Amino acid sequence: MAAPMLLTAASRYISGRLLRLLEEGGRGLRCLARYPHPVASRWAAAAALVVATTLQMAVAQAQTPPPVRTVPLVDLDRYAGNWFEIARFPNRFQRQCVGDVRTTYVRRPDGRVDVVNRCRTAEGETEARGIARVVDEHSFARLKVRFAPAWLSFLAFVWGDYWIIGLAPDYSWAVVGDPGREYLWILARTPQIDGELVAAARAAASSNGFDVTRLVPTPQTASLHTTLRSLEHLTATAIPGAVVEHR
Repeated sequence: MAAPMLLTAASRYISGRLLRLLEEGGRGLRCLARYPHPVASRWAAAAALVVATTLQMAVAQAQTPPPVRTVPLVDLDRYAGNWFEIARFPNRFQRQCVGDVRTTYVRRPDGRVDVVNRCRTAEGETEARGIARVVDEHSFARLKVRFAPAWLSFLAFVWGDYWIIGLAPDYSWAVVGDPGREYLWILARTPQIDGELVAAARAAASSNGFDVTRLVPTPQTASLHTTLRSLEHLTATAIPGAVVEHR
């Protein structure tokens, strides 16, 4: 925040100096103002425009946050399994979810990941099945996910960014976002986690430029054992032959 403030202050200072020069520049400037020479006036206007534009661009660049960073490396075999949503940014496609949001990731032989999302709604429960593909094979932290039918997979807009920007050393919690900072999720291996772990996850997001004040906690009412059994059954039926490990 210091750089934008300094540039803004500099912009105001230079603008003030220019005004004072025009006001106090003596007889020559007063004469120029009274009897402006066309060429001099055009050069003065052009110079003022260049200064103003340069300062505006510098302020805009200083206010632009750096690109979102992912974690250096993700072991997708360890990452696979069951996750519970601890908090999220409000978004349109989860509007019907009132709580008990959980997901399961299962590695596929082709390198992709099967995704099964489930949540509690006002009418009962709903689920969504999708697939994720790795787009960064150096870190395996950047993926694209789609829930649209397979026959629409050639359309770029049906794939959403899934960037892992925070991850506990023991894979007990994760933070998922997108490069535009529009979406954010905090996930954990259990329905509830200690406040210190939540703080660590929030810090991982905040240090990446996300506004963590937008996070909304996700109510988790089911017991861990019941929820895991439900997820295991869901995955076995949604993904034939899948083996889900409780991590």
